[in-house]
Amino acid sequence: MIIVHYLNNSRAHRILWLLEELGLPYEVKTYQRGPDMRAPASLKAVHPLGKSPVIEEDGRVIAESGAIIEYLIETHGAGAGLRPQPGTDEALRYRYWLHYAEGSAMPLLLLKLLFLRLPGQIPFFLRPVAKMIAGGVQAKLVDPQLADHLAFWNAELSRDGWFAGSAFSAADIAMSFPVEAGMTRIGGMGEVGAVRRYLEAIRARPAYQRALSRGSQYDYATS
Repeated sequence: MIIVHYLNNSRAHRILWLLEELGLPYEVKTYQRGPDMRAPASLKAVHPLGKSPVIEEDGRVIAESGAIIEYLIETHGAGAGLRPQPGTDEALRYRYWLHYAEGSAMPLLLLKLLFLRLPGQIPFFLRPVAKMIAGGVQAKLVDPQLADHLAFWNAELSRDGWFAGSAFSAADIAMSFPVEAGMTRIGGMGEVGAVRRYLEAIRARPAYQRALSRGSQYDYATS
C-alpha cells in the first residue's frame, strides 16, 4: 500500500490525482498547516526536511513532487498512457515541463507569495516601508517575469491544449499546481484563454475530482 503524506493546500494534491489516474490503492495521512502557514514539525519524522508531498512504498521514502511522479510512472504506469513514447518530440516536451514545474515556475511563484506577505510579517510601524519595498521588487523584478511565464503557458497550451502534445500526460499533472496557484496571483497579467481551457479540462477529469475528495483542503481548485 502506498502512503501519501498530504499537507493541506499543497502540491500533494497532484500525487493523489496521479494515483487516481493510475488506479492504485493508497492511504492518505493528512497534516495541517500552522498559523504561520508552515508544515507541522511531525512531517520531519517522515522526511528530514519536513515537506509534503512524501510517499512511502515497500520501505522506501520518496520526496519531491517531480521525483515522486517519475517513480510512480516508471513503477506503476506501464500502459497508462501518461507518458509519451520515448524518442518523440512529445517526450522531450514531457521531460521539459516535468522539470520546469518545480525548477522554473515554483521559485518565481514563491517569490511572489513572499513579497505579498512580507509587509504583514514585520512590526506595524515598519509596514509602510516594507510595503513600498515589496511592491517595488514585485513591479520591477517578479511581475515582469511572471507575465513572461504566463504568456509562455498560454502559447504552449494554445498549440494543442496540453503541455506535452495532443494527449493528456503526467506533465499536465506536474504543471497543474503552478498554473492553479499562479492564476490566483498573476491571472490578470495577460491573455489566459488557453490556460483557462486547460484548467477546465483537468478539473473535469474524474480522477482529479476523486483526488479532491480523498485529500484535505485544496483552495487552488477554484482559481
